[in-house]
Amino acid sequence: MATSKMIEQIEKRAESGSTLLEFTFVAVTFFMMLLAITSGSNLYFTHNALVEATRRGARFAATQAANTPAGALRTGTDVGPSLGAIRNYAIYGNAAGTGSNVLGLQPASVHVEYKDFGVGTGAVSVYITNYNFSVVIPFISRQFAMPAYRTTMRGESAGTLPAACP
Repeated sequence: MATSKMIEQIEKRAESGSTLLEFTFVAVTFFMMLLAITSGSNLYFTHNALVEATRRGARFAATQAANTPAGALRTGTDVGPSLGAIRNYAIYGNAAGTGSNVLGLQPASVHVEYKDFGVGTGAVSVYITNYNFSVVIPFISRQFAMPAYRTTMRGESAGTLPAACP
């Protein structure tokens, strides 16, 4: 009888060790999957924020006055699109450049390109380049370059009154 009790105790100890081992494998796998999901979600958020920034900047640029050559910087009393204002609108959501910055973007990363722009004609493109995404998984420090994000819109009213249009 004493030997059967000893055998049971030895079996219980062996089972508790195997339970700990199984828990370790399951927990490590679970937490790795959890980190992968959060990192993938962060990448998806970054992608959407960059798409939205280009869309917002292109929409703002398409509705700006174009009495001076499109894409020229504003000086003095000129009426025309301000590249600085377009970049600020893409990054901050307002032309003044105040508020929170989207993903730490820099104005030099936002580019504006006009093609035959006017009232109801031509197009304006806003694109973001040179953005590096940082992976935020512990013990893994890696950055990779995101592709260029581009949004193109047709010229709209361009700030010109319809009576002034030919």
